[in-house]
Amino acid sequence: MTSTVSPPDSSAGSPPDSSPNSPPTPVGTPARRRSVTAAMCACVLVAQSLVAAINLAIPKIAASGLHPSPAQLLWIVDTYVLVFAGLLIPAGALGDRVGRKGVLLTGLGVFAAGALLSASAAGLPVLLAGRALSGAGAALLVPATMSVLLHSSPPDRKAGAVAAWSTAVGIGGMAGNAGGALILQYLPWQGLFWGYVPLALALLSWVAAAAPRIPRQTAALDLPGSALLVLGAAALLFGIIEGPGLGWTSVPVTGAFVMAVVVCAVFVRHGLRAAHPVLDPRLFRLPRLRAGSIGIAVTFFGMFALFYVNAQFLQYVKGYSPLQTGCAIVPLAVGMMAVTKYGMRGAQRAGEARTVGVGLALIAAGLLLLSTADAHTPYACYLVFLLVMSAGAGLAMPTLSHAIVASVPARSSGMGSGLQGAARELGAALGIAVVGTVLSVRFASGTGDGAAAATAFTAAMALGYRIAAGVVLVVGLAVVRGLRTGARAEPGRIPA
Repeated sequence: MTSTVSPPDSSAGSPPDSSPNSPPTPVGTPARRRSVTAAMCACVLVAQSLVAAINLAIPKIAASGLHPSPAQLLWIVDTYVLVFAGLLIPAGALGDRVGRKGVLLTGLGVFAAGALLSASAAGLPVLLAGRALSGAGAALLVPATMSVLLHSSPPDRKAGAVAAWSTAVGIGGMAGNAGGALILQYLPWQGLFWGYVPLALALLSWVAAAAPRIPRQTAALDLPGSALLVLGAAALLFGIIEGPGLGWTSVPVTGAFVMAVVVCAVFVRHGLRAAHPVLDPRLFRLPRLRAGSIGIAVTFFGMFALFYVNAQFLQYVKGYSPLQTGCAIVPLAVGMMAVTKYGMRGAQRAGEARTVGVGLALIAAGLLLLSTADAHTPYACYLVFLLVMSAGAGLAMPTLSHAIVASVPARSSGMGSGLQGAARELGAALGIAVVGTVLSVRFASGTGDGAAAATAFTAAMALGYRIAAGVVLVVGLAVVRGLRTGARAEPGRIPA
């Protein structure tokens, strides 16, 4: 049974491309499908990898002629993620309207241009501008990859395609760590961005040759809503990142938090009144979509709290080189890939709520275990902690992604993938901001060099991990409850 959300023109929350009015899916030959799947997964992996790769460059950027403060280091990391998250949903609508393949190719070009600008930056403002430009390119390409992938997959392979795409997103962080480590072992921090330029251009050529063109949809662009979305996220991150330096009760920080709340309220009000909002708030009445979005956000909150701290811990405390640091986290990707294929199977057998609940519990457990690590922790033990987290992410992410995609109307698949992408990147940005803020507060109070500095950093890291684990556990309980409610609700129905 289906119903519509009014005023926006929307159809039932059935699985992607399964509605009666959807055009036939041009699956092509198996070889062509495999090429498209590989290309789409490669694109999203590269976009996601840049979120994590920058973390390995933090020590070199901190010691460079830019002389960034702790807060500025966080902005170097989070500017990309902020723009990425804020533009994903409108970028999905843009792809629906003007053509997903064209938007995907444009996104790859903008991404490469941002990397080029970052690589040639002589000052902090130019570096931040380059990071923002790359984030805009990533926002354009990521939702388009999901739409192209679903369009190219036969009905019986759509769930597997979503799982493959989710795996690529998940291992993007680890790929960024490993690839960035190889570059930074031998080159200055600018070399990291130079490496992304030919990579993005190679993907552009591959996509141009392999990806099919998809019929355009009648999606509307909501520029005011998009601006409110970016402004609200920016205000929230400003408060979190600048709080330690300016003071938590200072006028700028307090004002930023108040602005975030006000802008969020205005965004909801706008979404309820606009004829074609960038995101209809009433969609969140669907328990599976709401729980899936929050679950994706908290999963990446925990994972990117790890990525931000891990590179610094292994280099500052354990004395690893950049290459050793990157290689040390590679098993995390292997563990995630090994478990992901069982995530959807587990959801089919045990249910979405149980599978996601176990996954989020393992992520929290991994963070708590990592909070016990210090300079004397053997790598084998540290590896076990990482694998606990990778198993949790591998179980949770495919199920949560499928819950969101399956709840969105087929003709708005770009918006659906944009929604889960926005939740993912906003969660990553918040994870980086929260744990980075804890580090800047606690580590700034540590004095001395060598062992004293390592001890201060380790203590700050432990607190950051424990806070992140607490957030994952508390929010995870709400996610599990929402998925259980969604399982009992009538499938495929959008509340009017």
